Amino acid sequence: MSSVFDRLVGQEAVVVGLRAAATAAREVVASGGTVADLAGSAMTHAWLFTGPPGSGRSVAARALAAALQCEDPDEPGCGRCRACTTVLAGTHADVRSIAPDGLSIAVKQMREVVADASRRPSVGHWQIVLIEDADRLTEQAGNALLKMVEEPPGQTIVLLCAPTVDPEDISVTLKSRCRHVPLVTPSAPAIAAVLERDGIDADRAAWAAGVSGGHVGRAKRLATDPEAQKQRKQALGLARAATSEGVYGVVEQLLRDAESTAKEINADLNERETEDLKTALGAGGSGRGTAGVMRGSAGQLKDLEKRQKARGTRAVRDALDRALIDLAALFRDALVQGTGAQVTLMHPDEAEQTRRLAGFARPEGLLRCVESILECREAIDLNVKPVVALDAMAAGVSSALRDHRR
Repeated sequence: MSSVFDRLVGQEAVVVGLRAAATAAREVVASGGTVADLAGSAMTHAWLFTGPPGSGRSVAARALAAALQCEDPDEPGCGRCRACTTVLAGTHADVRSIAPDGLSIAVKQMREVVADASRRPSVGHWQIVLIEDADRLTEQAGNALLKMVEEPPGQTIVLLCAPTVDPEDISVTLKSRCRHVPLVTPSAPAIAAVLERDGIDADRAAWAAGVSGGHVGRAKRLATDPEAQKQRKQALGLARAATSEGVYGVVEQLLRDAESTAKEINADLNERETEDLKTALGAGGSGRGTAGVMRGSAGQLKDLEKRQKARGTRAVRDALDRALIDLAALFRDALVQGTGAQVTLMHPDEAEQTRRLAGFARPEGLLRCVESILECREAIDLNVKPVVALDAMAAGVSSALRDHRR
């Protein structure tokens, strides 16, 4: 990799702007200036990166963070120096990356970050706070962050990532204090080129890019992970099952697999966190008072278990969301084929199945299927139990196909 910006796929205009910003920031650092001296330049103290899933919001933010800390005298964001490599690895001392362990980012966590970020940089040029899912800030956490953005410490940069600038994703006041960088969905050829560069066979790279919905990370998983391929097939199989009584069995299996995947992903991390906390609290120690320390640590262990449970819930929802997006895209393909629209299919390898669906149900029925799936996504996001939301979706899809059968 010759530059940190090479990790951004299909975002050429964005890269130009970020390079210019990093160059302007370097000039301020060289003159001994602060964020106040960034006014009127290509750089600013607060950024908001938006775009659809997979467009590279957090990648763009981290690339800018690396370029701002870069030690190369000629090329901000060289991708080779210690600063660049540690920022990309998430280990740089002056870059704090915040992502929700559970369903939201709490005010306590944000206050701790704000306090740390108010200090002078220890090894880098700037203190940088990178919030990967700013749409999950609680109202109180957003207010704590807003205070820092409105009155920024002299050497602190804030980078926010959110799906959109809609008030439901980011507060209007917070958004107004940031420079907005909208990212677009990268094209399938651009994603395939990245996969090939990573050593993936050209045919597999083209297939994964074509069915990923423009999501770079998902394309990589589909190209390399047989389990991800299996889960996609299972999700798409719900469309076939919706025409029979077996649809509820498929839904139940979908949920079981999501829970199993989430448990597998988090098991090692949960165990490591628990052991680290017990060790920090004195477990395994000897001498006077060690037993008493552990007896008084029940509250901290309970708090950790609560955070781990929330993270597991989030992982289940994320896995289900990927499956629902795939399923909605399949019915969308059937709808466009049924109406004769000349657009690119999101599941080109399932063209035969979508043709059968288009022949089975009228367009209004297929549209209703898409709506039922999107309603299910929204219900899960609003904390409806997944099993209830999925069963309601299955009933809605089956009803739509039955009532609008050709």
